[in-house]
Amino acid sequence: MLALVFSGSARAKTSDIEITWRLLDYISVDYAGAVSHGSVSSPSEYAEQKEFAATIAAKLAALPAKPEQQALLTQAVGLQRAIDGKAEAKQVAELAQGLATALLAAYPVPLAPKKVRNFARGTALFAQNCASCHGVAGDGHGSDAAKLDTPPIAFTDADRARQRSVFALYQVITQGLDGTAMPGFDGLPADDRWALAFYAGHFAFSDAAATEGERLWRQDERLHRFIPDLKSLVGTTPAALAGNIGQHKADALMAYLRRHPDMVGQQTGSLSLVRSRLAESLVVYRAGDRQRAGELALSAYLDGFEQIEPTLAVRDRTLLERIEGVMGEYRAAIQSGETADSLADRVRVLGDLLDDAEAALSPDAASGLSTFLSAATILLREGLEALLIVVAMIAFLRKAERMEVIRYVHAGWVGALAAGFLTWVAAIWVIGISGASRELTEGFGSVFAAVVLLSVGIWMHGKAQADQWQHYIQEKMAKALSGGSAWFLCALAFVVVYREVFETILFYAALWGQGNGGAILAGALSACAILAAIAWIMLRFSRRLPIGKFFIYSSWLMAVLTVVLAGKGVAALQEAGIVSIALLRWVPRISLVGLFPTAQTVAAQVLVITALAVGFALNRRKVA
Repeated sequence: MLALVFSGSARAKTSDIEITWRLLDYISVDYAGAVSHGSVSSPSEYAEQKEFAATIAAKLAALPAKPEQQALLTQAVGLQRAIDGKAEAKQVAELAQGLATALLAAYPVPLAPKKVRNFARGTALFAQNCASCHGVAGDGHGSDAAKLDTPPIAFTDADRARQRSVFALYQVITQGLDGTAMPGFDGLPADDRWALAFYAGHFAFSDAAATEGERLWRQDERLHRFIPDLKSLVGTTPAALAGNIGQHKADALMAYLRRHPDMVGQQTGSLSLVRSRLAESLVVYRAGDRQRAGELALSAYLDGFEQIEPTLAVRDRTLLERIEGVMGEYRAAIQSGETADSLADRVRVLGDLLDDAEAALSPDAASGLSTFLSAATILLREGLEALLIVVAMIAFLRKAERMEVIRYVHAGWVGALAAGFLTWVAAIWVIGISGASRELTEGFGSVFAAVVLLSVGIWMHGKAQADQWQHYIQEKMAKALSGGSAWFLCALAFVVVYREVFETILFYAALWGQGNGGAILAGALSACAILAAIAWIMLRFSRRLPIGKFFIYSSWLMAVLTVVLAGKGVAALQEAGIVSIALLRWVPRISLVGLFPTAQTVAAQVLVITALAVGFALNRRKVA
């Protein structure tokens, strides 16, 4: 018998909600050891079950008043009556689990990790903290097990494991079990406790079952709706899942997902979140809450679609841009106050597009060749803008014979690569990257670069109109490229490169999760070779150009990049919800040049073009 003492000895920092949830979880699992076929099989266990049921009712009554509290109390009374009447274990388990679910819905507590650690981390933690009692195989036969008054739990017990969620394991790991030798591990970071919970929850399900579960998860997208996110995964028991899909499939899915929880909420799982947020936004819009509808629509993009955007971009970029555009139109329609029926039509169109995205994201859609091409084109597309700017700066400094300042530019782009590596580490192992963070980084980075390049382009154009370049360089360049200016060039190189590195990291992380690592590396190396060749050609060509023509060409290059970055920056800030959206249906969407069908992006580009035109005209007037 596993004795639990939830009374005054329960630690003060353990909330009544968590204690009540643990009691319900205990009843749902262990009542079967107290009553069998209407008769008491263990008087001490049965007395404990009745005591726990009474404690649950008392704690529910003491919770802060809420509209749902009375329904919880009614359910608690029903649970007590079932136990008093020696009901079957299945009925009591269903009552206890139903009450536990309702409790957390009414009084939420953190139910899932923000990001799961990998399975290897759980293996190491279990060996260090748990194996001596529970055994390396989780069978309860560790080297210290015989010394304990209360035998350690055997995690390999399939019947017990089917009744226990990962969240229940996490709670026990955090708080321990009073009255037993099981200590609490609340000194461990929360992520480590979740890693332990997932690892402890895998023992009852074989590797063969996990292989079958992977096949089911990848081939049957309908199963994703039962476990759409981490909260569902950690809160669902295999027994509860079996009620929807059968015990064999439930065991297989749990075997796979407890070993690979990172697969939940990715790709089509995030599309499920997109669908649910869009549906919620339509409901609240019909109820008259336009602001909340807009927030949910934005969440559908940032919290749902942004997570699978890198993967979809390498599979079908045209479809990606179509979905981005329609989601932007949906948010704009909410802002403008379109009718609910019109919004419903937009949601239906998005539903069809999301169906296409599910097909594009299926594992069968990837191949070695497509992965190679995706890896190469991503790096070329994301790296070309940054390369053009950095190479132009280096070529300019060479023309100006200021070789000592070039090291500041090199420090900027090398620092951006180092920061990109740290971002990759953070994205994979520490905090993850939200959709909003991504769009804000891209948006503000683009706007900053556009402002700087606007001034640089006008300045270069002005110098291209002047005479006696050597005299200018000899007498003015020392002042023009002071220490502050050199560091400014360093900052510009850092921003323009980091912006592209940040995007590339997300795309490559998505590609890497699909396998075909060799094809990814080959594609990346091929792209690097092409970019290096472009840089060499630009630098060699710039040396042969007369300095006046060099500055003319450079000024026009800066002007074009300024217009492109202005459009892309404002579009990213729109996607992050910082800038509003006003649609211009007659404007095509050409993301390559930063052209998007919204008044704000077009206005930004028109403003930049006007500033360039005025600046260039003033430069010509000075010469005349």
